Amino acid sequence: MKLQVRLLLTILVLLFAAAAPRAQQGPAAPAAVVPNYELASRWASSKVGKMVFSTGVSPQWLEHSDRFWYEFETPAGKRWWMVDPVKRTRVPLWDNAKMAAQLTTILRTPYDAQHLPISAIKFFDKDTVIRFAVDLPKEATVSTDSVLDMKMEVKTEEQLRQEREQQQEQQQDQQQERQGARPAETKKHWLQYDLATGKVVLLQNYEPEKEKARWAAVSPDKQTIVFARGHNLYMMDAAEYAKAQKEADDPALVETQLTTDGLEDYSYARDLRTEEDRRRFRPGKKDERDTKIGPRVPAITVYWSQDSKKFAVSRNDARKVGDLWVINALANPRPTLETYKYGMPGEANQPQAELAIIDIGSRQLTPAKTAAFVDQQLSVVTAPMTSERRAREETEPQWVASDAGKLYFTRTSRDLKRIDIVELDTATGESKPIIQERSNTYVEIQPLRLVNAGKELIHWSERDGWGHYYLYAADGTLKRQITSGEFVCTGIEGFDDKTRTLYFTAAGREPGQDPYYEHLYRVNVDTGDLKLLTQGEVTHNAAMNDKAAYYVSTSSRVDRAPEAALFDAAGTKVMDLEKADVSALVESGFKFPEPFKVKADDGITDLYGVMYKPFDFDPAKQYPVIAFVYPGPQTESVTKAFSPRSQNVALAQLGFIVIEVGNRGGNPSRSKWYHNYGYGNLRDYGLADKKAAIEQLARRHSFVDAGRVGIYGHSGGGFMSTAAMLVYPDFFKVAVSSAGNHENNIYNRWWSEKHHGVKESEDKDGKIKFEYDIARNSQIAKNLKGRLLLIHGDIDNNVHPANTLRLVDALIKANKRFDMLIVPGKRHGFADAGDYVFWVRADYFARHLLGSAADSVDILELNREREIKR
Repeated sequence: MKLQVRLLLTILVLLFAAAAPRAQQGPAAPAAVVPNYELASRWASSKVGKMVFSTGVSPQWLEHSDRFWYEFETPAGKRWWMVDPVKRTRVPLWDNAKMAAQLTTILRTPYDAQHLPISAIKFFDKDTVIRFAVDLPKEATVSTDSVLDMKMEVKTEEQLRQEREQQQEQQQDQQQERQGARPAETKKHWLQYDLATGKVVLLQNYEPEKEKARWAAVSPDKQTIVFARGHNLYMMDAAEYAKAQKEADDPALVETQLTTDGLEDYSYARDLRTEEDRRRFRPGKKDERDTKIGPRVPAITVYWSQDSKKFAVSRNDARKVGDLWVINALANPRPTLETYKYGMPGEANQPQAELAIIDIGSRQLTPAKTAAFVDQQLSVVTAPMTSERRAREETEPQWVASDAGKLYFTRTSRDLKRIDIVELDTATGESKPIIQERSNTYVEIQPLRLVNAGKELIHWSERDGWGHYYLYAADGTLKRQITSGEFVCTGIEGFDDKTRTLYFTAAGREPGQDPYYEHLYRVNVDTGDLKLLTQGEVTHNAAMNDKAAYYVSTSSRVDRAPEAALFDAAGTKVMDLEKADVSALVESGFKFPEPFKVKADDGITDLYGVMYKPFDFDPAKQYPVIAFVYPGPQTESVTKAFSPRSQNVALAQLGFIVIEVGNRGGNPSRSKWYHNYGYGNLRDYGLADKKAAIEQLARRHSFVDAGRVGIYGHSGGGFMSTAAMLVYPDFFKVAVSSAGNHENNIYNRWWSEKHHGVKESEDKDGKIKFEYDIARNSQIAKNLKGRLLLIHGDIDNNVHPANTLRLVDALIKANKRFDMLIVPGKRHGFADAGDYVFWVRADYFARHLLGSAADSVDILELNREREIKR
């Protein structure tokens, strides 16, 4: 009996001991899942780029007709097409096989129809011949049987001597290359193709128009070139510029100094703040002037009049603006300190904008009279870039008025609640506002468009809560509102002066569609008669010719392969052009992401998102969910068009559901209310909507595990992902936050003051001052419960590393464990370290959401790619 009692007691004790830990620890944690690194690495961007190539058509409209050409690449190779909308024909620009045969014969290098190395295509002789380039190793020889001599001349003894020296240098280079001392160099060979005969000839002695010097701002007529030396403006004529392109440091070059009042931080020269900028623009040798005033560098942006008689410059007096610094630890031979001006929000000293006009003939500078607001910003209104300007290689901005005596600029108050569109008399500097915009939040506008020979203006405004176009007389008298309704006009594509028809893109007008899908419309500016030109529940990227007679539209969705077609101005399809070839993707197992719609945290506002699943998805399993975020307000970073190279595709393959979803206060392509929702609450405004979206998806789909939620983002997304961990610490479990502006009180003034708000007030003495206060992540660092990885580049001169380091300091003081990676020698975008950061992020989510991650020292997925590249 005693033995039985003892046995019973022993059993009870063992049962109690076994039960006690479960009672204290709660439900057992899910078993670790092995992340699928192999599948993720198969869908890295570099590998996807070998399965899908062109995804849209970019028409290159010709100058002398309505025709255009384009190139399109598929897994079968690249082809070039010529399209004639009038004849409704699409024919190959050339026969690839015949072109390959001719190139092989002429260049003595084998090619085939799938591998044509043609570049730099340009039309000549009224679009009857094409000139293009092919790169060959420097030592390669070519045939002389099919040659067109473009430059017959008798060479001087000096030219012959220079050629002999060049040949000797080439021989030395070749010897060094054979010894492995330097990589092989290439030489461009120029060829000409006759469209009528199909014959290719080598252009001997052909000298194409030299690439524009980086320091040169060239006038539309190409007769005047403006640049900076030291802190002042200079100019030279076309003849001197041609000499400078041959020998940039020739001390005999004739230059004319235009200004004398340029100073450091109050300069007419572009701010070359970084070492790489300075190296890029500094010549190899110094001429005799360099010791006094420095080499030629780019001027601040030069805005030319369309007749090339005048140009405008807008410079900032930043002498009182505070300095900011980063240390480049990787600089050789010693780490270097980089110093730059950086206006922070709420600070009294900000850049002071000025505008001036310079007359080329008289060399006279006329200051513009612009004063209206304290710490105002100025911006010259520029003309749209046309196909004709591209053909003439007019790359510099030109002011929108065709009359050199008139210029338009915008004047914006520091709090961005007031914007004036101002007309400037370029001879006197007198200015007058012709259109004024006012709001209790920030004002935004689009570029002004002049029509009817400058007698009328088309202006974009959100004054009724939606972005619409308004027709004004040149004197600023409102004639009529052109478009209206609950949708947003997003850009002007063309204007037909004869029919007074405006062609524009807009989002959100078509009922039942994702409001971010853009469509092309036309509207008569006098009657308001409006017509939809692009059909389907897809987003359209439209490219119209200068005459507004035809347009090419590439339609796309995140879950559909893009298609391109040609239409006339009435919206009638002329012909289909291309459909992206995704066959190799599909054969490899690619599955399109899935769009979805949920409600915001208010239960009323619709939010739109995209879901990425693993390609080995099992609906019976539960998957952690990771939200890729960017708060806006410039964009929500929710993919709308076909984007197979997205890192979210690869990240999902590890075993995650990855989502992108909008939030109130995000994308500007919706109402002014939606866009400005976060005004005054820049830290927290989007977080409730992200949480609500994930909760709804978890209720909707059993495979979404709302108990394992990760979040990541870069820049503003880095800021938002950390804020999510601190505001909802029991919901968001893991975050990877890169380059985040966690402390918006030390981020740039423009973004913070615009989107959060700054209060302008006047003291008893009548002096204007600005008050600014904003919630920061460091203030709630004590709330951290989950796993947080912070990443920042150590020379980030956009979001300064102090944004992350101040948060780190707060986390340390709160006794929190966290992880951090500093990427040396990298700025805001991480450049060539981007792939490394991706795999560090992937490891972090795998370790803390799946329970296991790769633990080898080597990142094998990257090493394998490097082996392939070698």
